[in-house]
Amino acid sequence: MPKITDAKILIMATNGFEQSELMVPLEKLRDAGAQVHVASLDGKEIKGWDHTDWGRTVPADAKIADVDASDYDAIVLPGGQINPDLLRVERAATDLVRAFFDQGKVVAAICHAPWLLIETGIAKGRKLTSYHSIRTDVINAGGEWADREVVTDKGLVTSRNPDDLDAFVAKIIEEVKEGPHMREAA
Repeated sequence: MPKITDAKILIMATNGFEQSELMVPLEKLRDAGAQVHVASLDGKEIKGWDHTDWGRTVPADAKIADVDASDYDAIVLPGGQINPDLLRVERAATDLVRAFFDQGKVVAAICHAPWLLIETGIAKGRKLTSYHSIRTDVINAGGEWADREVVTDKGLVTSRNPDDLDAFVAKIIEEVKEGPHMREAA
C-alpha cells in the first residue's frame, strides 16, 4: 500500500477555477505529506473565481502540454463553470486526463469538472456525481449519476460542490494509498 507521503499529485486548472476547489485540495494534500503541483495551459499563474467575483491567483508549476502522467499518482480537477469548460476544448488537457485514467491513476473531479470526464469518454459506464446542473450531461454521456458527497468507481473520484471538499480530499488520499486501479481504458 503506497504512502500519501510518497505521492505526487497534479492539480490541473486554468483561469476561472472555483477558488476553494483548488485551494482546499492543494492545502490538505500537502498537509497530508503529498507533493502537489499545479499545471495550467501556459504554465503561468491562474486566477480563481470566488463565489461571485474573481479570486486569488495561484502559481503554476508546469504547462499542461509538458506534463507526463507517469510522473504522478493522481490528478485533481477543480470545478467552477469557467475552468472545466475552457479545459475540455484543449487537446493537451483532455489527453492528459485520459492518460491518467488509462494508466490506472486516481482521477478526481469536483463540481463542473466531470465535463472533462464526459469529453474524454471516461464518464461512460462509470458511477459518478457532479454539480447538479450538469447531471443531465453526465447521464447523456452514459454515466451513472448519484446525488452523494463523493462517489468512487475504481479510482475515479467525484464530488458535487465545495460543501463536499472534506469527503472529496479524504477519498483522494484513500484511493492514492490503494495504488493503481485496474479498469478498462477510456
